[in-house]
Amino acid sequence: MRDRLLALIVDEGKWLTLSMSVAAIGVASLLYRYRHSDVAIRCRTMAAMNLAAGITIGSMAFGHLLAVATKLALGTLRDGSLLVFLAIGIGLFVPALMVTRHTRHLLVAGNQGRNTTVALNAWLAVTLLALGLHNLPLAAPSLINIVYRVHSGRFVGWSLVALTVTLHVGLFAASLVFLASGQSFEQFRGIE
Repeated sequence: MRDRLLALIVDEGKWLTLSMSVAAIGVASLLYRYRHSDVAIRCRTMAAMNLAAGITIGSMAFGHLLAVATKLALGTLRDGSLLVFLAIGIGLFVPALMVTRHTRHLLVAGNQGRNTTVALNAWLAVTLLALGLHNLPLAAPSLINIVYRVHSGRFVGWSLVALTVTLHVGLFAASLVFLASGQSFEQFRGIE
């Protein structure tokens, strides 16, 4: 049992599916909790979009750090530098945590704090993109959050929400395909 658990922890290919599932549960809980509240629909929507992006990347970063720590403890961390792996995990976890924590502010303060929302989502998106352009699908929700926060038209807002939902569903479906393949990330992309 212990070996199977360790194998699950170090297999970072499973973390996207888990992270997106946790994010979906978090968003559903938020929307259910505030369904009859006085908080404006636009603020609830922004909070849900923020929460989805923050939880997805935050839990993936946590999984990355857990996998690195587990591999280090097992003596199987061979490819790359420990400091680089830790910097990547912490560099993603911190802005993701800040985006997630900012969700409460969006529900309490409403439309105040527009600059903070934009800055936190930009920090998360830029960090992901700095790690490689292949992270664009993961950075896209934060980029859409920025546009949603500053938009002014109802049609634009609904279009951005539809785009976000489509993106999350597509990423989740892709994560399930990857999970079902049983391959490593490198094998799946044809790198190895």
